[in-house]
Amino acid sequence: MEKRELGKSGLKVAPLTFGGNVFGWTIDKQQSFKILDEFVDAGFNFIDTADTYSWWVDGNKGGESEAIIGEWFAQRKNREKIILSTKVGSQNNEHPKDVSKKFILESVEQSLRRLKTDYIDLYQTHFDDEITPVEETLSAYQQLIKEGKVRVIGTSNMSPERIRESLKAAEKEGLPKYQTLQPLYNLMERKDYEKELQAIVKENNMGVLSYSSLASGFLTGKYRGKDDLDKSQRGGGIEKYLNEKGFKVLEALDNISAKHGTTQAAVSLAWLLDRPTITAPIVSATSLKQMESIIKAPQLSLDKEDMDVLNEVSDF
Repeated sequence: MEKRELGKSGLKVAPLTFGGNVFGWTIDKQQSFKILDEFVDAGFNFIDTADTYSWWVDGNKGGESEAIIGEWFAQRKNREKIILSTKVGSQNNEHPKDVSKKFILESVEQSLRRLKTDYIDLYQTHFDDEITPVEETLSAYQQLIKEGKVRVIGTSNMSPERIRESLKAAEKEGLPKYQTLQPLYNLMERKDYEKELQAIVKENNMGVLSYSSLASGFLTGKYRGKDDLDKSQRGGGIEKYLNEKGFKVLEALDNISAKHGTTQAAVSLAWLLDRPTITAPIVSATSLKQMESIIKAPQLSLDKEDMDVLNEVSDF
């Protein structure tokens, strides 16, 4: 399978990232293992999680996803075959957003313990507290890279201004440079990335791991009206897409998926994979049937007519 480089890091990944936010939330450990096995058996090698997944679930504190992945590593003995990404800085019930050096150095030890590994391939700033000097955050990562606990760094929910400031500080002070960006980006959510972030990515040769690649499931086509919103635990976040644009996007996905004999999800991901700057969209699945649909995307070749239609109906 084609491998794509994460920025200029030297790390090569298959063109889809599995999003581990579902582990310990919408699927239990046993089902998580089945999904991960299916993903890897299909030739993929990139898994993304975060230290606070999934703190929002009743009874959880955060770290549940990392713990499940760690147990999977321990049982499968396959850590060296996987490119692993986790994140730091997000809030949970116990602390606010925090990217101070002290917090990062404490948090990484907890993540390594839960993940049952001694290194993280890609360590990302999950959320920016917007008060810690960017040099302090990068110096924490510099220490972790020197210690061999982290290989490469990236960022996610950070303002364009703070991303630029971080990249400039890295160049000036000889600090580690963010090699990846993890933005919200899909057929329903194009504006922020394309208008504010894409230029930064191009200028700095960053890899891009889009999150919510299927718009919380809307782009699978299973949500057609308000009566469908209770089909999953994510349904509440989908109502905003039930509008004229959303219905036009669904119609285009229906037509193109029928033309190619595939699913709306595969078409949505194939569109992302064909977009400039996108490296490995993040996808999640809670069943083997969903997984089978998702892993078809890299083999799906959309023609110019398909792309033109999707670009037009999803334009902002």
